[in-house]
Amino acid sequence: QMADPFLYNTGERSHYGCLGHEVQIEYLKAYVCRPSFFTDKAVIVVHDVFGWTFPDIRYIVDLMAGHGYITICPDFFKGTEPWKSTDHWADFRDWMKAHDPMKVDKEADVVLKYLKDQCGAKKIGVVGFSWGGMAVHHLMLKNPQLTAGVSLYGIVRDSEERYSLLNPTFFIFGEKDHTISLDQIFLLEDKLKQYCKVPYKIKVYPGQVHGFAQLKPEDMKPDDKPYIEEARRDMIDWIKMFV
Repeated sequence: QMADPFLYNTGERSHYGCLGHEVQIEYLKAYVCRPSFFTDKAVIVVHDVFGWTFPDIRYIVDLMAGHGYITICPDFFKGTEPWKSTDHWADFRDWMKAHDPMKVDKEADVVLKYLKDQCGAKKIGVVGFSWGGMAVHHLMLKNPQLTAGVSLYGIVRDSEERYSLLNPTFFIFGEKDHTISLDQIFLLEDKLKQYCKVPYKIKVYPGQVHGFAQLKPEDMKPDDKPYIEEARRDMIDWIKMFV
């Protein structure tokens, strides 16, 4: 029996009124938020298993846009059903087989083309959470068009080629994430030291569980709040440094 890896309760989310709008890009729907001024810098946000309409992920899109980036969260599930908190964990493995975070290259290319052609973006970064964190790790190994990446609690696990990052990548983890053990984090650090030729960073946030960093302010527990805010600041600082 697999324990519920999402320790934050997705049922009691506060309402969130989004600042952006939805667009259609070729076969993909996407949520876009732009800053109030012109910029040629953009960030792609890769959602977690709860999909592109989940309020927490839209909050992150709006947050990045507030820091001066054209920010977009495409539907990487291509119109199929996201995971729901009411679904059964016994089915999770099959659901993941049908929603592989390593198979995002085509969608990434569609979105990169849109950002360059339609939005005038010249530098593009990517941030992703959980399922999206795995997708970010994968993309930073494969797509040189992405200037920098931040993977939040998601890593490519089963490939020996997973350490040759193409551009600066930052890995954020919660200390109490029971989907990613500290052993796995130490292994990642060890191998990146050996093989990685670009700037990278790994940081573990004390006492934090899987999914901690995308909580909206009103949903945070007081003890976690400083770590959540720090992780978000760190994420934004990494993007600002390289994008």
